[in-house]
Amino acid sequence: MLGKIMEVKHRNIAAQTARQLLQIKAIKLSPQNPFTWASGLKSPIYCDNRIVLSYPDVRRKIIKGMAELSANYEFDKVAGVATAGIAHGALLAEELNLPFIYIRNKAKSHGRQNQIEGEITGKERILVVEDLISTGGSALKAVDAIREVGCEVAAVMAIFTYGFDSAKLAFSQAKCPYETLTNYPTLIDEALLTEYINELDLSLLLKWRQNPQKWQ
Repeated sequence: MLGKIMEVKHRNIAAQTARQLLQIKAIKLSPQNPFTWASGLKSPIYCDNRIVLSYPDVRRKIIKGMAELSANYEFDKVAGVATAGIAHGALLAEELNLPFIYIRNKAKSHGRQNQIEGEITGKERILVVEDLISTGGSALKAVDAIREVGCEVAAVMAIFTYGFDSAKLAFSQAKCPYETLTNYPTLIDEALLTEYINELDLSLLLKWRQNPQKWQ
């Protein structure tokens, strides 16, 4: 019974988060006039969760949601993935009253040449926070960096995921669980319910999700 209640609660969090991300334009959908990603890929969706930081009410709800999801794991420190995951990770650490560190993409070439910034002993169990999971590459680089100093990773947590199979495979191979507040199918459901998109848009968005590389 408790499991069912938690499942419903998580679905509600996912729907609310998706709706809010659309409202503040942290996520934009434009199937008939697609965006071009840095990779050159044409996409009907663009996600910039850093915009969340400019909306205190949404920001608080997202951090509360992450705090609730994090209760599924045991950890004693929170790590943010540079750069977009740093602010969300720091806010979550503050909410949970836990120490915070952040992980660079690579070690600095000067000074102490740190990749991990903040106090770390090599004995901690850490929750890694990212803003978005696409392929999972940046988050898993952070996971590797944490494991290299002898720490354990409890899980990776993010606001949104496209749900690509490549990301699921990468996390599975790394033996690292991950959770997100919301996801692509929930986002599309909410966009349709709120009339952000129409039936033609829906068809294009579903086709993109099936094969992003060949969609254009």
